[in-house]
Amino acid sequence: MSDGQPHPLNLRVGDLVEVRSEEEILSSLDEHGAVNGLPFMPEMLEYCGKHFRVGKRADKTCNTITVMESRRLHDTVHLEDVRCTGAAHGGCQAQCLIYWKEAWLKRAEPAGTNSHPSPREPAATSAPRIDRARLTQFTLRPDPPDDSEIYYRCQATDILKASESIPDGEFSQFVRDVSSGNVGVMALVRAFFLRLFQKTMRITGYRAHLWAYDFLHSLFGGTPYPYRRGTLDKTPKETLDLQPGELVQIKSYEEIMKTLNKANRNRGLFFDAEMVPYCGSTRRVRARVERIIDERTGKMRILPGECLILEGAICTAKYSERRLFCPRGIYPFWREIWLKRVAPANSTRQKETSSEKVEVQK
Repeated sequence: MSDGQPHPLNLRVGDLVEVRSEEEILSSLDEHGAVNGLPFMPEMLEYCGKHFRVGKRADKTCNTITVMESRRLHDTVHLEDVRCTGAAHGGCQAQCLIYWKEAWLKRAEPAGTNSHPSPREPAATSAPRIDRARLTQFTLRPDPPDDSEIYYRCQATDILKASESIPDGEFSQFVRDVSSGNVGVMALVRAFFLRLFQKTMRITGYRAHLWAYDFLHSLFGGTPYPYRRGTLDKTPKETLDLQPGELVQIKSYEEIMKTLNKANRNRGLFFDAEMVPYCGSTRRVRARVERIIDERTGKMRILPGECLILEGAICTAKYSERRLFCPRGIYPFWREIWLKRVAPANSTRQKETSSEKVEVQK
């Protein structure tokens, strides 16, 4: 931690914290509006002074910019479902989980608790070198490759500056995952079992191993083997015109596989292994996504075709070998052809009642 910053809080999952005041946080930022390379964004100001639970420690994250890998962060957490609105970044609709440096937080006592908080190093009291106007200026990339278009800067675009690469096979990252409360021991064991299973499939019968895997997981209500491939050359489309708040059922894994090409894409949109556990479940549409910031360039991208995000359906990074247990909680995008509209129960009952009345009249 740099000079003038509070000591790390060593927060764990479930800890109650208070976001520091605007003045305290702005005083903690460097000339680039960041702490240790991680920008504080204008969308985060609305949370100042409010209480939240720690959802996950962000001791690591995934690289979505250059190569698939895990990257190490320090003194950083995610708060429970505190996501970026994109209001200061051109209306980006990705709804990324926000990173919080522990310097921007302080421990809070639950309501009704009489115990006194342990003394902590006071927050920096020097005059902020950054104000709201300057913070807004930092949402624009300082070195745009093209002056005719807007290029944005956010936590996602700058994550490489705020982190360092974790070597493949470094076991200490998993120790941190368990000790912080991010991951349970059994989840870690299952992940290692899957890695071992994948390696044995390369040297023995593929079909027999696949059958055995699915059979064993079906006994415990687990996820079928999530790395299958589609077979189509041209992928189909289905239009449901789903809107936020509507209830949908995600189709079965087998049904979705029939809509994918050999690269596991439907009209360009990838169906990831992390989406397989949600197959067959019922969810609400959280949003239709039309534009997101390209993390590689900072340019706003308009997404072709329909892309939906569903409540609670996030990437848990359980099936991603080089970014295992990344706590970033990214929302994957869904095509409408992978979903079925679910009629509300009262609507179904009304139709049944109406049918009964017709029969009586007859």
